[in-house]
Amino acid sequence: MTNDPPLYSPKTVRDLLARHGLRPTKSLGQNFLIDGNVLRLIADAGGAAAGETVVEVGPGLGVLTRELASRGARVIALEKDERLRPVLAETLAGLDVEVVWGDALKFDFGHVPEGSRVVANLPYYISTALLTRFMESGRFLSATVLVQREVAERLGARPGEDGYGFLSALVSMYGSARIVRDVPKGAFYPAPDVTSSVVRVDFSGQKPDAGFVRLLEVALSHRRKTLRNNLRMAGFDSEAIDRALSQADLRSDVRAEDVSLVSLHDVAKALGVLA
Repeated sequence: MTNDPPLYSPKTVRDLLARHGLRPTKSLGQNFLIDGNVLRLIADAGGAAAGETVVEVGPGLGVLTRELASRGARVIALEKDERLRPVLAETLAGLDVEVVWGDALKFDFGHVPEGSRVVANLPYYISTALLTRFMESGRFLSATVLVQREVAERLGARPGEDGYGFLSALVSMYGSARIVRDVPKGAFYPAPDVTSSVVRVDFSGQKPDAGFVRLLEVALSHRRKTLRNNLRMAGFDSEAIDRALSQADLRSDVRAEDVSLVSLHDVAKALGVLA
């Protein structure tokens, strides 16, 4: 029996980094989990279990990866930082984990088995872009992620609420989101500048019209501008926009963030952008 501290202990994390001559890289959003309770909470909320395929982005030192694999899940871990090769070779030895080296933003999620799940401590600087790709891939049942609290709030925002935007609209179309728990800064090494949240997004499996998704992106690209101005900046004809707004029974000065998805769909139909 060993008395070695767990992999997520602050001492183990610091020793691992020091032994391999590494330091957390801020530009890659590297904040490593050092709280076992949060680690288990994420794995529980994410549904990591035998027979499940779990995609993890940014495994870092393999702390969460080991927890997921120990529950019997097959883990596909996407890591950009090549310096971590020897660390992950050590910490993931003997586990059912496939490490894919490269940029997660360029990874083809179409290669992931349908019905997979995402469970990850997402790098803050690409969390919105990654969540968008998870949803649009159609390969996942759910995504349980540790993100900046501000991003978590946006995921569940509704039209007219603070934080509502393109990401919120996508979640509304693809499924539903709930914040599982806030996570204090002290749960990470090094501690980030912001509070984090564990959030779970469940996907309905239905894929919205691609033309509608593109219109949503331009309509909500500048939250504080009017819907009319956003559409004009995207290249739509002013007269066509005015007709579409009228047909959708919307004022010309309405802000996109205050418009329901139903009304935006009416605008998209009137503009002829539906696929």
